[in-house]
Amino acid sequence: MVLITEKLVRKKSEHNERLISTLEEISLHQEDIEVIEHIQNWCRDLKILLLQSNLIARLENLHKLKRLEYLNVAINNIERVENLEGCESLSKLDLTLNFIRELTSVESLCGNHNLRELILIGNPCVDYPHYRDYVVATLPQLNSLDCVEIMPSERLRAFRELSKNRTIIVQKQADQNIERDEQRIRVAKQQSALAEHCAGIEDEEERIKAFWQAKSEHCPEIRTEIARQHRLGRERHETKSPLDPPKPQRNLFAPCGRPYNLNQAKLPFNFQDEADHYLLQLEVYRHLDTSLIDIDVQTTYTRVTVKKKIFQIAYSEEVKPDESTVQRSQITGHLMVKLKKLKVNELLIAKKSPTKRSVHKPQILATFSCSPAPFDAGKNYGNPEEAFRGVVDISNICAPEDLPDLI
Repeated sequence: MVLITEKLVRKKSEHNERLISTLEEISLHQEDIEVIEHIQNWCRDLKILLLQSNLIARLENLHKLKRLEYLNVAINNIERVENLEGCESLSKLDLTLNFIRELTSVESLCGNHNLRELILIGNPCVDYPHYRDYVVATLPQLNSLDCVEIMPSERLRAFRELSKNRTIIVQKQADQNIERDEQRIRVAKQQSALAEHCAGIEDEEERIKAFWQAKSEHCPEIRTEIARQHRLGRERHETKSPLDPPKPQRNLFAPCGRPYNLNQAKLPFNFQDEADHYLLQLEVYRHLDTSLIDIDVQTTYTRVTVKKKIFQIAYSEEVKPDESTVQRSQITGHLMVKLKKLKVNELLIAKKSPTKRSVHKPQILATFSCSPAPFDAGKNYGNPEEAFRGVVDISNICAPEDLPDLI
């Protein structure tokens, strides 16, 4: 039996930073929950509660959820509608594929004046004669029943026939209750016989095969037993044999000690090399809880662990871990890691400097490949080297014979 625990609720509240007191929406589907409990005490502000695909047998412990607007308990073992009178804001109730035979139990929803949508598809009660007319007349606040809009003419006709239809419904319910009692006895005997048959089979695979091949009825007891078998199968699958070889651990460093670049989580990222720092932007999942992220900044690499998956990036210049900063956006959830360099890269500063500098054409000293102007001893050249400067005629420069052609 799976219980609703605080650990489970916090696990499902990652989108709210695992704060359950201010939680407005939670999904606890497919958890094999059998009893609704604790939710109304821990999450008083809930507006949406999703409990579909569980094993819940009864609607209970929800009367304190005054702000609850949408309750989904589809595909459970519920047999009657009850205990929802305190949910004053309830506007949509989904009871698809349950075992509701007591159709008159919907009368308990008469006080839920904000209820606009009710879904009972897949329940035994929908096969009752005049089912729709009875529900439409009993709950005049509804706008839609089983995802079909209720027309004014349909409502008027249902009101006129309500008394007669209710009598028919009550008689049909009584017949169904007798059949249900007989089904309980019959299913109990079938389960007992099947358990004895499976106990006599030594091979586990044959025993499992015998269970799944046995005929069964559609009822809460069988659904619960099927869920139990599924759970046992998952446990057997997850149980590791001591003979299984351990999974090889991923190497984070080369034999020489150089850190590898890894991205096990396959997160998009952007890495910028500035003059005095590196800037790493890692696109972490928006609704991921910050407690599941671990960041390790070292002098030659940065490692980010996201839900036990490693992102590691190495850089060519050393950084100062104690002066580096890490921030996370509250809008996108992305990480921004600023890594202060140990030494400023002056080449990047010169390259990215916005000031414009005058460009001087290179002057080549004319010594061998050009003929300098005649030297006049009486002329003032200023710098003695200017006497030997001239214009180079590049057309007279011949490439050596052993120099290959340019490609």
